[in-house]
Amino acid sequence: MSKNRSLPKMLQKMLTLNYWMRFMKFNIVGLTGIFVNQGILMLLTSLGLYYLYSGIIAIEVSIISNFFLNDLWTFRDRRSGHILKRLVKFNILMLIGLVINLLILYALTELASLHYTISNLFGIGIASIARYLMSIKWAWLQPQRK
Repeated sequence: MSKNRSLPKMLQKMLTLNYWMRFMKFNIVGLTGIFVNQGILMLLTSLGLYYLYSGIIAIEVSIISNFFLNDLWTFRDRRSGHILKRLVKFNILMLIGLVINLLILYALTELASLHYTISNLFGIGIASIARYLMSIKWAWLQPQRK
């Protein structure tokens, strides 16, 4: 029953300008992460590294890059605790996105015969949804007001 009462409150939050501004900032940061990810993926793969190994490194570098941009810009008002603690928490949560991204990268490349860079873009897109939800829910918790 308490979930039914909180649903309208959650919907009210989603309809605010602040919610959509934060979502847009998160997506702008994510766009920079796509360039970081794709650039590193293509660079390392062109240097002879297996594309899945390149993908792991590219995803991790883009996660770290996105953390710092989100921490400084998107979620500046929601920061609490030490930056290293937030980074570790964010990175652990983003491992779920990494797994989603790699599964899609592998499946579309090996099973659907798409080029690895195209497969990676699909993986990034789908993993981004999970990453945003986890970021709001756990990585940058709204500080409690007293």
